[in-house]
Amino acid sequence: MTKSSNAMWGGRFAEGPDAIMEAINASIGFDRRMARQDIEGSRAHAAMLAATGIVTASDAEAIREGLITVLSEIEAGTFQYSTALEDIHMNVEARLTEIIGAPAGRLHTARSRNDQVALDFRMWVRDQADAAIDALPRLMAALVAQAEAGADWVMPGFTHLQTAQPVTWGHHMLAYVEMFGRDLGRMKDARARMNECPLGTAALAGTSFPIDREMTAAALGFDRPAANSLDAVSDRDFALEFLSAASICAMHLSRLAEELVIWSSAQFRFVRLSDRWSTGSSIMPQKRNPDAAELLRAKIGRILGAQVALLTVMKGLPLTYSKDMQEDKEQVFDAADSLMLALAAMTGMVSDMTAQKDNLEAAASSGFSTATDLADWLVRVLDLPFREAHHVTGALVKMAEDAGIDLPELSLEQMHAVEPRITADVFEVLGVRNSVASRTSYGGTAPDNVRAQAARWKEILA
Repeated sequence: MTKSSNAMWGGRFAEGPDAIMEAINASIGFDRRMARQDIEGSRAHAAMLAATGIVTASDAEAIREGLITVLSEIEAGTFQYSTALEDIHMNVEARLTEIIGAPAGRLHTARSRNDQVALDFRMWVRDQADAAIDALPRLMAALVAQAEAGADWVMPGFTHLQTAQPVTWGHHMLAYVEMFGRDLGRMKDARARMNECPLGTAALAGTSFPIDREMTAAALGFDRPAANSLDAVSDRDFALEFLSAASICAMHLSRLAEELVIWSSAQFRFVRLSDRWSTGSSIMPQKRNPDAAELLRAKIGRILGAQVALLTVMKGLPLTYSKDMQEDKEQVFDAADSLMLALAAMTGMVSDMTAQKDNLEAAASSGFSTATDLADWLVRVLDLPFREAHHVTGALVKMAEDAGIDLPELSLEQMHAVEPRITADVFEVLGVRNSVASRTSYGGTAPDNVRAQAARWKEILA
């Protein structure tokens, strides 16, 4: 097999690995995504080395200028990546050496690739957490806008996908605002916990050079330097926490996507998705397929799969660094891409969709959805024990079902055949609008509650 040389190593490794080893060992094909973070970390490290007198100010300035040049080449797409140089760190350092010569060799003083990659990856994941923290409120605001518009629109609430009780469209929209609000909180929590700087812990034991880790941590936007060098180079909890928060968020997105798929069907006709988020059929001209929602529904598989993959990589590793940990990035990169795409797509769908008010109310009025209101009335007005009221209501539901009508269409005489004490006042609670208006307990579906909660969320999101 052909041999390739890696001059960065020298010594007994100068001949380099063969092609297969080079392919399995190299990560430049994917870790180039961390180029900006790598250069940012190197610039902070060089500035600290100069400030502590470990390298000269002139060498640090040459390194700084050279790194700016390298970054400009990367951003312009002219940078030549080399698989033989394995990863983004060695690629950047090799190019820096070509640009500025000997001073480049001083950049790696008091640093290892172990703390370097831990830093780069942590900063990259932190950026993705920031992106999610920025995107989630936009989705939540779109849902709040839907809730405000339909605060008193009646629709069926479901359990087991069976009609249960009437609720309002606004209340249903706000349920997802609560979910995504928790996702936002989880992402912020993960972001706060990951904000410790591993730079300066070197290979695993720290360094004998008089470095200033507080300086580099502050320069890179971290709250503090990581306190234990062994943990700092081997920790990937920050990525796992990000994936955990992303997985739960993707699950919520998938649930909403599933509802949009169902609701936009001809059988439900609860919502109409805009043409921006639907496609036609190649053979059936009448169809509008909710492809965006279906694709979004599937994203949870990729994101949760990434979490399981990284947990599996990490579960058997002794301290500190093992080459297994090179397999920590590709899944996280893919999961972050998938999450951001899903959040953007859902925000677009929710913003553009049109709720079909009349269809929602017609569906809410079917399926004996006010049966619970009837049972509650029997308890409240006739003082029946709830179990007896449940039995009476069940008998009345069966009577209506046998007659092919809904509960409000039963006559008072028919109701008397089951419970003679029922009065005409019962019809005040049997309408779906009366039902939702009565659910005034905190967290209930009454329109005034919905408006209050929508206003609360608007204030939070502002």
